[in-house]
Amino acid sequence: MMNGSRIAVDAMGGDEGLAVMLAGVARARRQFEELRFILVGDEAAITEGLKKHPNLTAHSEIVHAPEVVGSSDKPSQAIRRAKTTSMGIAIDMVKKGRASACVSAGNTGALMAMAKLSLRTMPGIDRPALAAMLPSLGDNDVVVLDLGANTECDARNLVQFAVMGAAYARTTLEVESPRVALLNIGSEDQKGTDEIRDAAQTLRLATHLPMTFTGFIEGDRLSRGEVDVVVCDGFSGNIALKTAEGTARFVADLLRRAFKSSTRSKIGFLISKPATDLLRHHLDPNNHNGAVFLGLNGLVLKSHGSANEIGVATAIGVAAKMVRDDLTRRIAEDLGNFEAKAA
Repeated sequence: MMNGSRIAVDAMGGDEGLAVMLAGVARARRQFEELRFILVGDEAAITEGLKKHPNLTAHSEIVHAPEVVGSSDKPSQAIRRAKTTSMGIAIDMVKKGRASACVSAGNTGALMAMAKLSLRTMPGIDRPALAAMLPSLGDNDVVVLDLGANTECDARNLVQFAVMGAAYARTTLEVESPRVALLNIGSEDQKGTDEIRDAAQTLRLATHLPMTFTGFIEGDRLSRGEVDVVVCDGFSGNIALKTAEGTARFVADLLRRAFKSSTRSKIGFLISKPATDLLRHHLDPNNHNGAVFLGLNGLVLKSHGSANEIGVATAIGVAAKMVRDDLTRRIAEDLGNFEAKAA
């Protein structure tokens, strides 16, 4: 249950600054009244910022952090300052059991390195994976992982990602047996690298797990709604994510330019505004914000660095749902069942 759950927020992380982070937390608090927050960062600045959000003050604890992880800091530099930065202290709140999850919009590489060092990977997991939702034409969004945590992966890594991604989809999408596919350059069995083909062979035999392996999927099918989980290495996944985000912005800008091209177009825009508003909402990354590092002994979520208050609130909402559904335990159970059957 979510009652009494606390979310540790790296209040100083992100490109948009403290004001947007606090506005996002306040928005999430209105949506999830059961939540409590630990706001980590410059105590004086946070105290001043909370004056604009009286609904948040009574439900938040401030933990002072004298330093901030910069966007250009290397992971090795961030690790050395883990005990003094807002990001490192927020992760430590999860390790100590003071928070149920951590949310940060800061440096992704630093967040990954510090989270892995502090929380360690779960038994049966070699590497954590960064997973997030992408919009699709189906009834649900699609879970995609890895999105950049591991640029090179072997077959064992990909299989573990599939097990974790399926557990994520079952909790977040509420799909009883998620459809899982491997991202590949073709749908034929002989396509792809040895690692991808070996992973596919293993997943075809994993019929005891609560998921349905559908084979390979190509990049142009990611958003068709044909699968619930797409598995890939972090190099391919990050390119796919950035391409999808860029395409969404391209479509939105193209529509905006087209509707401004003439008086007739402007009239057409007024007529079609409800449809274009729905399209804009569906393509807005802020409405799909919140990537999670799966495979750790604790929940750490990455908010997009440029997220607005809606995006920050969305990421916190994702964290709240994962806490409520006890995602870490479910992943551990699925991994245990998989390893037992494999043995």
